[in-house]
Parts: sequence; structure tokens; C-alpha cells
Amino acid sequence: MDCFVPDMYAQSIYKINYALLKKRGIKCILFDLNNTLASLDVDYPSNKLQEFMYKLGKEFKLIIISNSDKNRIRPFKEKLNIDSSFRACKPLKKKFKKIMRMFGYQDTEIAMVGNSLFTDIFGGNRMNFTTVLVNSISEAENFPDKIIEKIDNYIIKKLEKKEIFTRGKYYE
Repeated sequence: MDCFVPDMYAQSIYKINYALLKKRGIKCILFDLNNTLASLDVDYPSNKLQEFMYKLGKEFKLIIISNSDKNRIRPFKEKLNIDSSFRACKPLKKKFKKIMRMFGYQDTEIAMVGNSLFTDIFGGNRMNFTTVLVNSISEAENFPDKIIEKIDNYIIKKLEKKEIFTRGKYYE
């Protein structure tokens, strides 16, 4: 069950201790899109998100990695002016490895930020990345995300029962 435990847990992307990530040697941050950066009913990044990612991009290489298709990611990639990886099939390793090869980062230099224990945290932990869980922006709205949400809730119950992780108890 340890493979599902994030290294850090924050309320949202805006509450992550990025200075601590920098101190730990992180140079590249991979962000999940759906319900991490934006809810599914949002087609473009908000001004708040654009300003935040612009400032953060001065400190880190930022990449969106999503299981969604290219059309879903494109407006965010373009408006935020950052790289992206679509149809990533997280938690599989293939796209993570591709990013490492393309940009020349070591596993210890990458952080994975997302709202799902199963896809984002498990995927990042499998790669030995620093993993950061954030709360979902909204409830799952499509069938695949509803399934993932059910898996996440099952994992959380198991972790809470073993007193390894508690939803809403944030830590760095």
C-alpha cells in the first residue's frame, strides 16, 4: 500500500510548498490536468492559473501529463505556454520515461502533482518521482474518472485503516 502514499499532500496546487520542492532538488514538475489544474467543464485555464504557472515556470520546467486526448490538453498547453503529454496511460511508465529522455531529467529531479492516488501518485511513485497529492477541484464527471475516483476512495479507506494516510490531513 506504500506505493499509493504521496510524499506531500496539499489542499491545491496553490498550497504546495514549492520552495521545499526546489530545496529537494526538483527541477521539473509534471501536472495532471483534469481536476488538478482545472475541472472537466473548463476548456481554458483561468487567469489565476495562467499567472500562477507563468511565475512557477521561472523556477521549474512545467509539463502537463494527462490521460486525456490532445484536443483536451491543447488549449491549456497553448495558453500556459508549457509542454504536454497526452494519452499518457498513467500509471504506466512509458510517457514518464519519454519525458525523462526528452528533457534529460533524472527521477530525483521530477515531481508529479495530481489528484488521483491510482493514476498520478502510484504512477509517480513507480518512477521514484517526488509525488504530491492535491484535492480534486470537483467531482468526477465522466465514466473513466468515476471509476478512478472509486478506486482512489477504496485505496484511501485502506490507507486510513492502516493509519498511513488521512484525507484532509495535509503534510509536506
